[in-house]
Amino acid sequence: MPFRVVASGEPEQSDQGLPAAERVMAHARGKAREVAGRVGVPGGGGVLGADTEVVLDGRALGKAAGPPEARAMLVALSGRAHQVMSGVVLITERGESEALAVAEVRFRHLDDALLDWYLAQGEWQGRAGAYAIQGAGGALVESVTGDPSAIVGLPVGDVASLLRAEGLFPA
Repeated sequence: MPFRVVASGEPEQSDQGLPAAERVMAHARGKAREVAGRVGVPGGGGVLGADTEVVLDGRALGKAAGPPEARAMLVALSGRAHQVMSGVVLITERGESEALAVAEVRFRHLDDALLDWYLAQGEWQGRAGAYAIQGAGGALVESVTGDPSAIVGLPVGDVASLLRAEGLFPA
């Protein structure tokens, strides 16, 4: 499908006091609405907003501000399972539709050498939970349950379902 990437100017809020699933959907909704309000909704098309959160013990970790915070996040995830939530919101001329995908990721035990190596890659920057599973961060992962595309940040099956429901993707 032809598409155009338009970065949202919507700021991601801190915790907002919302549960993680509501927070990720609020961010996706805000991004989609900001872009649709700024550039409009193309006739016969739509605007898609997405957001991803890494959730440990019910708390969204957000993005690390620097290496010490990234290390602390990764240490907290070490040897444990956590959830990755990706929310998508589609705005068309007919209105809004949305979906939330949740996957579980289990990390290996991360020793200091592996942490030092990963942090030196710089890949943690701008990433929810301070890692990117589709890159070097894959070395930190022991197992995945659920849709891997949700972990990367765009649950492809859910997006296809939203597009199909709007008649924007082949039936």
